[in-house]
Amino acid sequence: MQFKKQQKKKRGIDITSLIDVMFILLIFFMVSSSFVEQPGMKLELPTTKSREVEKVEKLALYVSKEGDLFLNDKPVKLDSLQYVIKAAIPNAKEKTLVLKADKDVHHGLVVEIMDIAKRSGLKKIVIGTRIENK
Repeated sequence: MQFKKQQKKKRGIDITSLIDVMFILLIFFMVSSSFVEQPGMKLELPTTKSREVEKVEKLALYVSKEGDLFLNDKPVKLDSLQYVIKAAIPNAKEKTLVLKADKDVHHGLVVEIMDIAKRSGLKKIVIGTRIENK
């Protein structure tokens, strides 16, 4: 009499579904994680070679080489700039400021003015430039 040898079944763990779950968890954590952003202002800077003109309601700030400020041709001190802008905003249709600074003005002063303008409630700052002649 011949006996048949029983073949041993290989036992293992089916990890296919485990891999699917791991990929779903990986995607979930990638999508839900937050990224650290550096604080700053979002500005749309116009290029100096384009001829695009944007209509802005008469709220312009001029900064001279010496650091003197003029809001709509009226002299303003840096300390009172925030209050003057807040007073001028209700009269303007758009909450936009055109900033025209001399090229020799210190960068720190321009950044400080942009920060004051943002804290005053302005929604947009346009940097005034002139078109280069070739």
